[in-house]
Amino acid sequence: MDLTSVILEQLEREAVLTRRALERVPEGKNDWKPHPKSMPLGQLAHMIANMPSWIALILKKPELDIKPQGGATNSASRYLASTKELLQALDKAVTEARQAVAETTDDQLQTSWRLLEGGKVAMENPRYSFILDNFNHLAHHRGQLTVYLRLNEVPVPALYGPSADDHRF
Repeated sequence: MDLTSVILEQLEREAVLTRRALERVPEGKNDWKPHPKSMPLGQLAHMIANMPSWIALILKKPELDIKPQGGATNSASRYLASTKELLQALDKAVTEARQAVAETTDDQLQTSWRLLEGGKVAMENPRYSFILDNFNHLAHHRGQLTVYLRLNEVPVPALYGPSADDHRF
């Protein structure tokens, strides 16, 4: 099996699980966080909805500087306010990722990509490695979101097996 097929299959699985979690995000609680050092719920949900688009970024750009000189150029000015907006953002991000992967080759997936911090290389690996790590990163934050849901008395969806609230498996 080629790398593009593996990535597309994983993207489809992660999109379903991510949708399940985002469907439960309570509206009107964007600023809620479980601890002063924690990310606000709205920021977390916003990031999760958009994370699949990072795949397209990895495939289309040679690198990303997460702390560019002069400040970030594409930071969100607001969080997505509604479940509908979160799901629309997820659908758009998955579509962008799906298209970018469909247009690439295994050879391109094996070329180097760099993550920079303030112009300095923080990480450099083959593109496919960053993409696979992105799925792990998404699963991590999706798990974090389920804790936020539980702490807000929102039923937690079944993701990799049943939850105390969702026995679909």
